[in-house]
Amino acid sequence: MTRTRMTAVDRAWLRMESTENPMMIGVVLVFDQPISLKRFRHLLEERFLRFRRFRQRVVQSGDRAWWQDDPYFSLDNHLHITGLPGKAGQNELQALASDLNSTPLNPQRPLWQIHFVENYGEGCALIVRIHHCIADGISLVRVLLALTDDEPDSNLYQLPTRPQQTPDRGKRLASASREMRNTADAGIQQLRVFARNVASKRGYPLQLLKTSGKIGMECLKLGLSPSDPDTRLKGSLSGRKLVAWADPMPLSDIKNTARALRGTVNDVLMSAATGAIHQYLHDQHEPPPDSGIRVAVPFNLRPLRQPVETLGNQFGLVLVPLPIDESCPRMRFHQVQENMNRLKRSWQAQVTYSLLDLFGRGPDMLERRAIQLLSSKASAVLTNVPGPKKPVYLAGARMSQPMFWVPQTGGIGIGLSIFTYADTVQFGIIVDRKLKVDPQRVIAAFNQSIADLQAAAGSPKTYPEVERRRAT
Repeated sequence: MTRTRMTAVDRAWLRMESTENPMMIGVVLVFDQPISLKRFRHLLEERFLRFRRFRQRVVQSGDRAWWQDDPYFSLDNHLHITGLPGKAGQNELQALASDLNSTPLNPQRPLWQIHFVENYGEGCALIVRIHHCIADGISLVRVLLALTDDEPDSNLYQLPTRPQQTPDRGKRLASASREMRNTADAGIQQLRVFARNVASKRGYPLQLLKTSGKIGMECLKLGLSPSDPDTRLKGSLSGRKLVAWADPMPLSDIKNTARALRGTVNDVLMSAATGAIHQYLHDQHEPPPDSGIRVAVPFNLRPLRQPVETLGNQFGLVLVPLPIDESCPRMRFHQVQENMNRLKRSWQAQVTYSLLDLFGRGPDMLERRAIQLLSSKASAVLTNVPGPKKPVYLAGARMSQPMFWVPQTGGIGIGLSIFTYADTVQFGIIVDRKLKVDPQRVIAAFNQSIADLQAAAGSPKTYPEVERRRAT
């Protein structure tokens, strides 16, 4: 039976699975009208399952792991039809997503599931769970978007007149070979750049030596940095998750604020998340720590022109200091901006990626202890992923709101997600139920923080959540 060796980094994410933190990327996609189940199944077969990884399960032996074709693969094991009671709304959908994101995937089957929610609002919704060892967030967003089209009507939705042919052994081997080449492509490109630089630049060896010194300093700083201070954001975990998301807000407002403050959209959104935590702790009568906190932020290392077919994990983590002790929105913005600019020039993302590669090759106990140590240095995971700039359609239905959450590692129990889509910004949160954190209040605080930044920039705006919060 054909199988492919799992990369060390992907294996590191596989072994991070714990009772408290299942290593799943969770996605909720809301559509403005019902979707034909027959068409949706066809889309999965034609566009999703063409990625061979989704037909493969994980096989382990000792310290090694492989991707192996599931001989009993059936789409019915992964696509589940469900409904919400009565005229259920966002609260009920959030409750279902919370329950599913608390439930580990079946390790005996390919590590993904989709729940098709038939009756939600005027349309329907999809709740998708995919294990992090399959791919990172950016790659999976690209995969899920491959199911969609730019127009509501597409000839690709026509059902096939002939059944699909099962690829023969030669084609399967060729496909496996392509996967291996794609996985190694990034490393080969780096080696070529290295060789060209050595040959063409007389001072390159000295520059390389200096870079090695910087990388060593990053490792030292990462290891010696203190643990994050104790707040209600940290504590023992139960594994039961609560997820929530805010109403979309106009991206144009965020861009205007960024322009007025002489920063980027990312600076504004990171500052808004900082302000949300500051405001939430203040509302709970808990003084923010003077040292602030850190959040772990994924940093993409994937080549921009890499084919969408390439799965796997190609990102590092950077620990971003958030000045949650600062009460002035403008000062918070400038401090976050300075911290982000400094980290962009550092080698921290490459260092953490290399550490994951090292952990994936070593014993399980070493990885767990290292993950516990690294996770103690952050209070949350924060992701900011750009999505399509224009609306997309799935089986003729317009996607009205997408949201996703990445898993937390070690002792981290909070994940904050920011996603831009069709000129809107989506903000969501996932939190362990045992922590004393109300996700709805954090969302209200995020909207308030955006409004405070806009006021500081001279362009005040109001949002429904902010008005409701002020009224109470």
